Amino acid sequence: MNGRVDYLVTEEEINLTRGPSGLGFNIVGGTDQQYVSNDSGIFVSRIKENGAAALDGRLQEGDKILSVNGQDLKNLLHQDAVDLFRNAGYAVSLRVQHRLQVQNGPIGPQGEGEPSGIPIAMVLVPVFALTMVASWAFMRYRQRL
Repeated sequence: MNGRVDYLVTEEEINLTRGPSGLGFNIVGGTDQQYVSNDSGIFVSRIKENGAAALDGRLQEGDKILSVNGQDLKNLLHQDAVDLFRNAGYAVSLRVQHRLQVQNGPIGPQGEGEPSGIPIAMVLVPVFALTMVASWAFMRYRQRL
């Protein structure tokens, strides 16, 4: 357990129906406006409340959009990606990459060399209390003899 943060990457096909406010999300990225270093992909920056994406519920902020209606989004300028979304039609199929953060290590903050697991006081206090009750019961039993 080293406290390192890893990511689980999954892909999903999401079909949206364009609503009155479009598809209901904003994008960032492109070859001219990299949002993530060393990645010129197109990412979801904002999900609009009550928009098509929010009502569907699967698309999340930070997701990378790989394709729109089967057209790959690699190596596109930001404006070209925007135009592709605007001209995608009424029913839009998105291939999306989700990055889910996976904690690989201690959950809470811990000092160097501090053991993980149950705090020692949570074990010692009940053990001490049981020992005291057992001692008291034993002394009472001996007094009766």
